[in-house]
Amino acid sequence: MSNNLIFYDTETTGIHKDFSQIIQCGSIFTDSELSIKGEQNIGCAPLPWVIPQPRAMLTNRKINSFKSNTSHYQMMRDIQQQWKSWCADMPSIFVTYNGHAFDEELIRRQFWSNLLEPYVTNTNQNGRLDLMLMVHNLAPFFSDEISIPLFEKGPAYSIKLEHLAKEHGIDVSDAHDAISDCKFMIGLCKVINNKLPDIFKSFLDISTKEGMKNLLYSNEFLALGEVFRRHPFKYPVVLCGADNSRPNDICFFDLSFDPNEIINLDFSEINKMIQSGGRDLPLKKYKINKTIPICSSKHLTKLDHFDIGHDELQKRADIVKSNKDFFTKVSQALEDRILNFPEPDYLEGTIYSGGFPSYRDQDLMKEFHIADDLEQLIKISRNFEDERFRLFAERIICTKYQSNIPEDIKNRFEELIHERIMTEGKWGSVEKVLQEIEKLLEEKYRDDDQKILLTTRNYINLLKS
Repeated sequence: MSNNLIFYDTETTGIHKDFSQIIQCGSIFTDSELSIKGEQNIGCAPLPWVIPQPRAMLTNRKINSFKSNTSHYQMMRDIQQQWKSWCADMPSIFVTYNGHAFDEELIRRQFWSNLLEPYVTNTNQNGRLDLMLMVHNLAPFFSDEISIPLFEKGPAYSIKLEHLAKEHGIDVSDAHDAISDCKFMIGLCKVINNKLPDIFKSFLDISTKEGMKNLLYSNEFLALGEVFRRHPFKYPVVLCGADNSRPNDICFFDLSFDPNEIINLDFSEINKMIQSGGRDLPLKKYKINKTIPICSSKHLTKLDHFDIGHDELQKRADIVKSNKDFFTKVSQALEDRILNFPEPDYLEGTIYSGGFPSYRDQDLMKEFHIADDLEQLIKISRNFEDERFRLFAERIICTKYQSNIPEDIKNRFEELIHERIMTEGKWGSVEKVLQEIEKLLEEKYRDDDQKILLTTRNYINLLKS
């Protein structure tokens, strides 16, 4: 274990990845032994076109952000600068909890919308580990070593971070604060590393694509774990296909099925399995650029996890791996999938669909970040080849400066504010949020909850005025 680690967590105005905003980000930098080497705890004010959701504010309790003098642009710049500084001498593994589904996506989008490099966490040999997905593997295979808390006295599990932390004696009195959640993650990692050092190292190893491929192409069959609807599931699997056109997409064969009954099926039958993607089918699709809740079978501490013995499972794995024709058919079926992703309706949703910035636009972004003059910033913004970056630059300019903005830029910014505050859309609705606040005020009797709701209502009413 040689990499440094960066634990991070965000608190946000809501749960929509395109239209919510990070208002606090906590990051803790540790060495490979989980000793803290640095820390950043930073927050900012909501953007003037973002509607804070009352339930999100009740969860994170960050109403002080409404009075913050720090802009979103400055916060995102400071986060990226700090992370790059921590990674300067050695690649780091970025650790989140449920980050692949949420925090990571928000960080990427909000680096990108502030003209910053969006893929800091998985480029330059850096890796990503979603600790919650590691727990998906621990729950079915290692619950004797790592106690998993029960949901409402069981038998279902709760894998919420604060519940896991509390289960292992970690103080959770300040849950849902970004920096506190980072400390919970570190505490949980220490527990896992102390009790299951080989498993912890294995998950660090598969935090990069290269490390994941090393595991996928190893000799032993693999143990895949999942927690679905709070119940653990476990599968013995082996790699059986990879999509050449989408190099992150792979397929596992579930060794609970006899491969001799599957590998000689014709292409149309294999293709039907790939297209349907049911949980109980022998073919299971995953992506190698995200944490897969998987470990080598050699790490299993018990031999009775599966209804079939390990020797037989290994024989089945060897049959699958040696059949090149089956691998080719599965790979072709993966490649032939028709993925109907709707074209994004709004600028915020085009991070993956609009292409990477040109070299010219990348140079302009660098110039933009060091410019300290309004006239120069406007000139740079007008020179972007990609309209997306021009519009993002205009938003940053208009939130920083109040006067001497060119009429066309000012009009576009005012149209954005009017759309997001005065109309209803995917970004939410001011009127519906205010109605929800009134309803919650009747339900919430604690003084601190009432204060959060009233402060949020006052802030939203100011947005309307």
